[in-house]
Amino acid sequence: MPKLWQKTYRVNEQVERFEAAQNSALDTRLVRHDVWGSLAHAAMLTKIGVLTEDEHRALKEALCDILQLAEKGQFTITPSDEDVHTRVENYLAEVAGAAGKKIHMARSRNDQVLVDLRLYAKEQLQGLASSLLTLVETLWRFASAHTDVPMPGYTHMQRAMLSSVGLWAGAFAEALLDDEQLLSAAYSLNDQSPLGSAAGYGVPIAIDRQYTAELLGFARVQNNVVYVQNSRGKVEAAIVQALAQVMLDLSKLAQDILLFTTAEYNFFHVPQELCTGSSIMPQKRNLGVMELVRARTQTVLALQQQILGIVSGLPSGYNMDYQETKRPFMEALDVVRECLEICTLVVGSLEVNVDRLVAACTFELFATDRAYELTRTANLPFRDAYRIVGAEVTAQLDRHEPLPTESREQLVERLQKRNHLGGAGNLGLEQVAQRLAAVRSIWQERAATFETAIRRLIGPGQDDPGGQNSPTSASDGIQSEHGRA
Repeated sequence: MPKLWQKTYRVNEQVERFEAAQNSALDTRLVRHDVWGSLAHAAMLTKIGVLTEDEHRALKEALCDILQLAEKGQFTITPSDEDVHTRVENYLAEVAGAAGKKIHMARSRNDQVLVDLRLYAKEQLQGLASSLLTLVETLWRFASAHTDVPMPGYTHMQRAMLSSVGLWAGAFAEALLDDEQLLSAAYSLNDQSPLGSAAGYGVPIAIDRQYTAELLGFARVQNNVVYVQNSRGKVEAAIVQALAQVMLDLSKLAQDILLFTTAEYNFFHVPQELCTGSSIMPQKRNLGVMELVRARTQTVLALQQQILGIVSGLPSGYNMDYQETKRPFMEALDVVRECLEICTLVVGSLEVNVDRLVAACTFELFATDRAYELTRTANLPFRDAYRIVGAEVTAQLDRHEPLPTESREQLVERLQKRNHLGGAGNLGLEQVAQRLAAVRSIWQERAATFETAIRRLIGPGQDDPGGQNSPTSASDGIQSEHGRA
């Protein structure tokens, strides 16, 4: 297969293998996105008179054929192809003749890979945001169903003050909504068209970058052509940094669920079909998926650092180092979406052990309540009341006797007194629901705008195999990409 950069010499096979041998699996994910970029570029070349209408028609038909072949698994990228751009262009030259040899006019593989990754990221983030918001809704429903179920609150891993299951679950719903804001900001940063920057210095031709941006559904053109190349890795890192925040919250959620489903806590129960067993201990039911969420948080943090480390200190312009950012970028997107979906499954399956939760709300949880009561009834300063109650509670705990508890009704009454904004008696779940609806609407609009642009680009009577928000399976493998120049 001829390389796009092929000249009169043959590259050493070991060099070629080192640079490109691992490229095929990753670039197979980008076939549709490369075709979309080529469709827009061909339309622009026709608009400015570089291609004739007949040439444009031939290219468009061939590009749409690639979409069909890719859907059937008949258009793949092999190591001999080097990258998706070479594979597509060689196919076009073979099928569309001279028109296929013209399509690379006014572009480079530098801006091709950038536009592919930007389009891939847009599609992936739309699907990932949908998974995130589904988990938020699941947590919101869980919180709404258990607003008055008392639960110990913990600091330093010790019982601290009265809480509720609703307060606990609502905390994670709000955390993930904040993470969505970071994800949304990264999406906006990504939503810039790099097409037309070529190798990073533009071209001496009056191309129409705004036109291609609009055809591809980008919000705007990324202006400075040098910065377009310099932003490779920066945009991916911003996305993965937002994903890392999601994972930090999922890790905390996973850790809580692991603790609260142990026999020692026994606050929650999970169905056995979500658990795996032990090869030696017949009784074991291990919630391994939550352990893996906890562990994969570290994976995403490492992927984030990998991207940042690669781009740190590079000079301006394209450098082959950038190819090493594709693998961690794609892997992070895969990992986070899968973790969101498994957390949704687990949270949606949790059963609450109300009796055990009530029994765990022992008297020391109300030491602060008692101190506040003394400030009113005995007209004491808080610090004096604090010391009196501290002595009382310490004496009770030192006796090592069974700790007194209250009835569920008494505990609910205490919860209701915590009625300030965001307290257990005033969770503000209606505000969470409003935020969720607003954010979901924004992402649905983004997805619809993107899908409309791509369908218009492909044209009537042509399907876009793969469809909107259907990310390639993680089992496709993570490879690296060949350098651009």
